[in-house]
Amino acid sequence: MHGKRLEANFHVVVGQMGSIRNIARCVREAGLEMEALTLEPLASSEAVLTKEEKEAGVAIVDIGGGTTDIAIFKDNIIRHTCVIPYGGGIITEDIKEGCSIIEKHAEQLKVRFGSAMPEMEKENTFVTIPGLHGRPDKEISVKTLAEIIKARVEEILEMINTELKAYGAFEQKKKLIAGIVLTGGGTNLKHIRQLTNYITGFDSRLGYANEYISNDKNQYLRGPEYATGIGLLMESLKIRDKKLPQEEEDNISPEQPAVEKVNAEIEEAIQKEEPTIEEVAKAKNQKKLTLGQGLLDRVKKFFEEVEE
Repeated sequence: MHGKRLEANFHVVVGQMGSIRNIARCVREAGLEMEALTLEPLASSEAVLTKEEKEAGVAIVDIGGGTTDIAIFKDNIIRHTCVIPYGGGIITEDIKEGCSIIEKHAEQLKVRFGSAMPEMEKENTFVTIPGLHGRPDKEISVKTLAEIIKARVEEILEMINTELKAYGAFEQKKKLIAGIVLTGGGTNLKHIRQLTNYITGFDSRLGYANEYISNDKNQYLRGPEYATGIGLLMESLKIRDKKLPQEEEDNISPEQPAVEKVNAEIEEAIQKEEPTIEEVAKAKNQKKLTLGQGLLDRVKKFFEEVEE
């Protein structure tokens, strides 16, 4: 078989090198080495999505503390990724401002009593928040709390809808048969799945890494907030399995030590430094020498021609 041209479609993920360097620095200061870099929703997808879902078409939505990350799969291929700059942290901020309480109490309210559907909460249910420094306690309606939460969650879901439309998820050929999988700490809110179904029009489920966790009697690591961490561990195991045969080949020669291979592009970008003053000066001197030598050669050639 012969050919003259090779074409391919690539999915390129762009990130700020400053953020990548900061992550690498934190890892090194913790006494570890960074093997590779993985986009958060892609790591989560390893832990919570099945092969059938990726083939049928699915969107994984990871609602974290600071961002909401989306990855869309179709025919076992990554079709679309994006990061929405809102997450659970902005919901806590809304509760803090709306109820006039401190951030710690706002977070506790969200985690323990938060709901994304006010109509599912009772009118006469209240939560008591301790007052500050001798001030009287404050009572907050659970229904009012849910209304504050719903307003922000609806905004995030509308942004998710916009990304689904940008991909073309509502077209017949690109339809997401497996719907949406919600994961991340933000999905611990009550009734968030029902609100997602209503806003997006897609069926959804909560993503847990159940099948990859063993000996977890307290079910502590099975929560959706640990999906990304578990996915990263699975990715690292895949990288290790690929490296083992190469390391065995390197160990055949006892004189040549095995060298750990890292992600070349990331390592090059992290370790890339500006040239030193000495290197710049040396380069300039070399350039000057080259120009001077060329001029001298031309003068010699001129006089040789005159003598002839």
